[in-house]
Amino acid sequence: MQIPLHFQTANIFSGPDILVVLGIAVLLFGGKKLPELAKGLGEGIKSFKEAVKEEEHKPAAATAAAAEPKKTE
Repeated sequence: MQIPLHFQTANIFSGPDILVVLGIAVLLFGGKKLPELAKGLGEGIKSFKEAVKEEEHKPAAATAAAAEPKKTE
């Protein structure tokens, strides 16, 4: 049995679907609020990527020391 072609594509949204979602977003948030929301989302993604880069560049010893639980006496 073959999988239908429309199930094989990785594209979840087609052109009309995206237009409907954008139309609903404009109705919910208004035209003036959408750029502010997009800017906040972009800044959040940027800071997340920077945090991931910083975590990748940490030395292994610092990461291991941070992972060990602190002993309190």
